[in-house]
Amino acid sequence: MSPTNRTVVVTGIGATTPLGGDSASTWEGLMAGRSGVKPLEGERFAELPVRIAATAAVDPGDVLPRPLARKLDRSAQFALIAAREAWADAGFTGKAGEDEKIRPERLGSVIASGIGGVITLLDQYDVLKEKGVRRVSPHTVPMLMPNGPAANVGLEVNAQAGVHTPVSACASGAEAIGYAVEMIRTGRADVVVAGGTEAAIHPLPIAAFANMMAMSKNNDDPQKASRPYDTGRDGFVLGEGAGVVVLESAEHAAARGAKVYCEVLGQGLSADAHHIAQPEPSGRGIAAALQNLLDSTDLKPSEVVHLNAHATSTPQGDLAEVKALRQVLGDDLDHIAISGTKSMTGHLLGGAGGIETVATVLALHHRMAPPTINIENLDADVDANIVRDAPQALPEGSIAAINNSFGFGGHNVVLAFRSV
Repeated sequence: MSPTNRTVVVTGIGATTPLGGDSASTWEGLMAGRSGVKPLEGERFAELPVRIAATAAVDPGDVLPRPLARKLDRSAQFALIAAREAWADAGFTGKAGEDEKIRPERLGSVIASGIGGVITLLDQYDVLKEKGVRRVSPHTVPMLMPNGPAANVGLEVNAQAGVHTPVSACASGAEAIGYAVEMIRTGRADVVVAGGTEAAIHPLPIAAFANMMAMSKNNDDPQKASRPYDTGRDGFVLGEGAGVVVLESAEHAAARGAKVYCEVLGQGLSADAHHIAQPEPSGRGIAAALQNLLDSTDLKPSEVVHLNAHATSTPQGDLAEVKALRQVLGDDLDHIAISGTKSMTGHLLGGAGGIETVATVLALHHRMAPPTINIENLDADVDANIVRDAPQALPEGSIAAINNSFGFGGHNVVLAFRSV
């Protein structure tokens, strides 16, 4: 098929997060302003400087059959659960080919992870040391591969147009969705299952992040530890889970009578070229990504009414993002309802762009912006309309929303959506 510039829409959503085991319960948790952060139990976490995390509300081992789960890293388990929900929500009743509404060669899978199968890698190394070489699982390599979640989702739905795994740290999930949009727009696929997943709640990653001074050490009050924009913010809280959407060309969706949540307008991309871990303090790179989005789509700042911010609760990162928004959007920023949902879910690293895309899509669909919790003292330098404590209604008519995701290495990804 020759290259096109087809309209892309969202026809299915799925999630499993610290707030719920599916997209509906996750959305209910967001609307209620509920924190998913908990103390970490067990001896192996006892000596860590950080002993809190946003663990999954529903353990994937309680959802997947044991023979399947034991062959999948936890990150792939989350991805498969979210993808199955999104696939069914989109109206497909079987894998491509079995369901005649989609041909395998016209279906793709793009599922990202920032770290991949780190729990498998670390646990199997312990097995090697403690029990010997013969006890190492033969499934270890397929389980630890960063492309494992995308591959397993691809196998689940019989995706043959391409299976891909962008890796750009905490921007990975958003970049996966942007890549999927391009697969459809260029004519390579009609439908793509896309999103992000992460499962890295393990002593080693936590110790490493903590020693970087990147994580909150508010062990005594876990549910208030993630506090974007608050003057007392002291770092992010690690979360786990997955968010997945089914993207589809508008004509393909119409031909099969699919419901449509919203249109995906496109993506904006840039790199800071500043530091491997620290954000560029002026927001220059973020502003460039947002400007790239505006230049490459028909989106006007005046129609943007909601923004799901990256807002990890780090002192520098939160301010750099707000500075960039003001630089590009000017006075239009004043009417945009900004939500920092990591205040409730924690930071899912490579999965963040996936679940925050689901949240952004649902915000447009229900015309409600989720709250940002735990802001007791708003930073005076946060020059923006932050939705605090309770949801905020969004206007009627044609409206648009943005989802921001940024990652270590200076990766910046901005996604935009419009109501239908």
